[in-house]
Amino acid sequence: MTIDSIRNGIVIDHITAGKAMQLYQILKLDKVDASVALLNNVSSGKLGRKDIIKIDTLLELDWDLIGYVDPSITVNIIKDGVRVEKRQLKLPEVIRGVVKCKNPRCITSVEQELPQIFDLTDAAKHVYRCRYCETKAEM
Repeated sequence: MTIDSIRNGIVIDHITAGKAMQLYQILKLDKVDASVALLNNVSSGKLGRKDIIKIDTLLELDWDLIGYVDPSITVNIIKDGVRVEKRQLKLPEVIRGVVKCKNPRCITSVEQELPQIFDLTDAAKHVYRCRYCETKAEM
């Protein structure tokens, strides 16, 4: 299998094996007007197996969202065939508008215009809780 190199674009690397499709959907990469390659279960000396996403264009991405899905991800920005930036991601302290609270009694279930906000409560276990009702976030 041959995947061409990227001249100008983004490589999302070191995705935990099996999470690339979830990230693809959350980032709405199906709406991007450029080539997007998903590589699943690629051999990795560091991780054993990993996923990779290559996007053949430069675009704005939500770094917090990517870090929420998988904080071990590395993002490489490519310009003119050269990596110009490498970002190591981490768990964001706050997530807005990505996950919906599952608690039917939460104020966000009644007041639809309230933003869905989740705060990081346990970084070791990647636990986020609803700011309004303390319900644990489920991805």
